[in-house]
Amino acid sequence: MIQTGSMKMRELGRSGVQVSEIGLGCWTMGGLNWVNGNPNGWANVDEDEIVQAIKTGIDAGVNHFDNADVYGNGRAERMLKRAFDKLGVKSEDFVVATKVGHFPGTAEHAYEALHVRHQAEQSLKNLGRDHIDVYYFHHGDFGPSDMYLDDAAAEMDKLVQEGKVRVKGQSAYSANDFIRVTPRVRPAVFQSWAHALDDQFIREGSPVSELMAKEGITFVAFSPLAQARLLDKYDPSKPPSFEPGDHRQNSGAFKAEAIAELKPKLEKLKGRFGGTIEDLASVALNYVLAHPHVASVIPGFRNERQVRVNLGAEGRTLSADDVKFVRDALA
Repeated sequence: MIQTGSMKMRELGRSGVQVSEIGLGCWTMGGLNWVNGNPNGWANVDEDEIVQAIKTGIDAGVNHFDNADVYGNGRAERMLKRAFDKLGVKSEDFVVATKVGHFPGTAEHAYEALHVRHQAEQSLKNLGRDHIDVYYFHHGDFGPSDMYLDDAAAEMDKLVQEGKVRVKGQSAYSANDFIRVTPRVRPAVFQSWAHALDDQFIREGSPVSELMAKEGITFVAFSPLAQARLLDKYDPSKPPSFEPGDHRQNSGAFKAEAIAELKPKLEKLKGRFGGTIEDLASVALNYVLAHPHVASVIPGFRNERQVRVNLGAEGRTLSADDVKFVRDALA
């Protein structure tokens, strides 16, 4: 680990690419969206606020921005380019990740080799770059009997050989998927959710953690705040409602019963670490960062305030006793 400015850096696998341990997840930037008829976006996104939030992150030393073709079906990638342009900074000075796999277009499957190539080229255009720093397969479904896996992995390798991709990544949502596709994809970095309510992929001794140790792979954690559930911002007497196109609309995690069940557990954390939103964010992010294979957390954001809250975790750490306390409190 090295340190640049006030932000600590960690390596993505054995790639030599260093990312800030707190990055910025760009899913929210895509706004309200549907994919294959399902809500896949976020409400209340203002581009001017996004630009100011990105500036705040950059000023603090954030160098890692995580995007995907499916975030707003290209809107988030294009907005990130515009933000860099408006701020007068060079995109190439930052580590920009994007993904392929959830937006099939007219292809029979999003991992058809031709489609992987097309989406990479389109992402390069959207981002205004000649290379993608980290290119992920966005999920582990490579079709029946993994019929698209070999060709998709070969196409990814070609993109690396051509200099259009620096680092290969694999995002997935089950241990079986990570374990099954890694021998063929050979990624330097994994990505999935990891937070104090569900750390199944990063917990020491877990199958994915052991695979990372064996292969020298590191982990980028999305949803480290459990989509703000760990910030105690929801009231069970007034559960949130979400607009059509917001992926949280039908999630049971935001129903009154789930919020009420979580509240007393969060009170335990407040009693030990403090009760402000900054305190809770710091605990949540540093809980994930305390795990040995984690390279970066990439909380989402919609405004400068949210970025400042997340950056408050920088420079703090959790002891082994703290990690155990958090795990036990939320069990």
